[in-house]
Amino acid sequence: MQESILLIRIKSIGDVVLTLPAVHAVRENFPSARITFLTSEENASLLGGFQEVNRIIKLDRAALRSSHPLKVAVEFLGLLWRLRAGRFSLVIDFQGYGETAWLTWLTGASQRWGRVHRSKRGWAYTRPTKPGPAVHPAEAHLHLLQLCGLRVSTIRNDFGLPETAVNAARAWFTEHRLDADKPTLYVQPLTSGPHKNWPLENYLVVARSWRSRGVQVVMGGGPDDRAALEPAKREGFAVSAGVPLLVTAGLMKLSTLILGGDTGAVHLAVAQGKRVLMLLHQNTPGSPLPFQHPDWVVVAARPVAIAGIPVADVLAATERAFNELTGSVSC
Repeated sequence: MQESILLIRIKSIGDVVLTLPAVHAVRENFPSARITFLTSEENASLLGGFQEVNRIIKLDRAALRSSHPLKVAVEFLGLLWRLRAGRFSLVIDFQGYGETAWLTWLTGASQRWGRVHRSKRGWAYTRPTKPGPAVHPAEAHLHLLQLCGLRVSTIRNDFGLPETAVNAARAWFTEHRLDADKPTLYVQPLTSGPHKNWPLENYLVVARSWRSRGVQVVMGGGPDDRAALEPAKREGFAVSAGVPLLVTAGLMKLSTLILGGDTGAVHLAVAQGKRVLMLLHQNTPGSPLPFQHPDWVVVAARPVAIAGIPVADVLAATERAFNELTGSVSC
């Protein structure tokens, strides 16, 4: 009988992306298994680049938190049916919170692995593990697998972007009069929290500098970032805020260098093998640096003082990165 495995990571974009090396390791250990991934509805499209995943279960968290009892009941019962119908022999919870502990237990799987952040959640797992020393999130996921007996011989972090997304990104470039064969700086200025945001005006200074040297600039973001990026649009920069998630991945794939804060898009670029420069509000044990590239960062001198990173430092770092990639920055 074919092994059926469920992997769980509900949110967010970056956290889902950072499970990718562990997903590869699961496939390495179970080459013929059917692997299903449970994530929130808004992140489901991201799994289109997880080539080891065979099936996706989408969780509509908004429906589950609705004030309408019928809507909650319909979503919960449908989710419960999907969890039980999967007949999973193994569930691996990469999140380890109360919500995911319950979902793990509800599958009825004979093997349930997870990291227990609070001891009272240990009942949900057959192999509860305690968090170890603070390490990179992707390494923590791999460590969980090793604690539960799996081997990790080769660490891979390969996001397989569908060709349809690349084509859509090329069409977006054409629509905005950009040439995919020319040096392009993709900037992702906004993150999930203000304490992680370098000021937009600083990003615009960097963008203006590179545009004056002939480098194309794309300013990216999510649907909620459109209003905040209006200043960039008024200055004539191509703004992609709100395009589908996989198209964002395609835009980064077509770009030469990706600049941004600690945000999911930057981690997604790393998983596509792109050169990034991440601006960090702090670098402490466990910080989500670009995976396997801890030197691709500019860090604030004081924790949570990211606004203090000098523009000159970022210009110098982008110059070094462009030189690494192209040998020069002449355009």
